[in-house]
Amino acid sequence: MQKIKTIMVALVLLATNHVSAQSDQFHAGATIPEYGKIATVPGMEPLATNSSFKISFDVAKPATPGEINRSLDSAARFINMHTASGVAPENIQLAVVIHGGAVKDMTQKASYLASSAANNANANLIKALSEHGVRFYVCGQSAAYYGVKTADLLPGVQMSLSAMTAHALLQQEGYSLNPF
Repeated sequence: MQKIKTIMVALVLLATNHVSAQSDQFHAGATIPEYGKIATVPGMEPLATNSSFKISFDVAKPATPGEINRSLDSAARFINMHTASGVAPENIQLAVVIHGGAVKDMTQKASYLASSAANNANANLIKALSEHGVRFYVCGQSAAYYGVKTADLLPGVQMSLSAMTAHALLQQEGYSLNPF
């Protein structure tokens, strides 16, 4: 039995070291250094310098109160990865459609605190993404369900009739949905 426990501890330590080594591969991107850490990918197929992206992200899962919403951070990572690979920032157009419990991640401090004991850690990330042209749309149906009003939203965040409506309109503008 002791031998099995020793082997189990060794396996856990090996797994922990492997995960730690993997996370060491990520670094800040140059475009939005505070968010969206990226890894360099040696031997990748190069991107054409004239590559152009119009991508919408669908976000429904809320962040743990006081933490960054990982899906919002993915938008920063998308920008950092592609600018590091030579794509011009003006060739990256992103939109984020927020519904479900994630609508609370898009609210100002007073509204966020009404539903949580923590500050909204997403506010600075949303501001940074907005400064890079990212558009944010909150589902009006989810907002009504969670008691979120347009006045509660952070600057740069727009209220849409619904997430379905926002995605349909973005698709008409040529945006493709990023498959999470």
